[in-house]
Amino acid sequence: MWLFVFFDLPTQTKKQRKQYTLFRKKLKGDGFRMMQYSVYIRHCASGESADVHERRIKRIIPPSGQISVLRITDKQYSNIINFWSGAKESLPPSPQQLELF
Repeated sequence: MWLFVFFDLPTQTKKQRKQYTLFRKKLKGDGFRMMQYSVYIRHCASGESADVHERRIKRIIPPSGQISVLRITDKQYSNIINFWSGAKESLPPSPQQLELF
């Protein structure tokens, strides 16, 4: 399962820039990595794990701006096609899920 966080936060004032920076730092601290500017992704081993991270996002939302969270499966994510400078780039391998008995 993958979580995508898309955001458009205002940065006109010093206070808004600080809120923007703090939001990004907290996302990164929660294991999200930047895919593009204002688009962060994180792999979750289960739906329950994704629920936890969605709740964390809700707690750190700044007072202004727009934030969207999208949850997709590994199968759906495997269909993504990335291009960097016109060249097709393959996906990094998905994290392996540890199975305990």
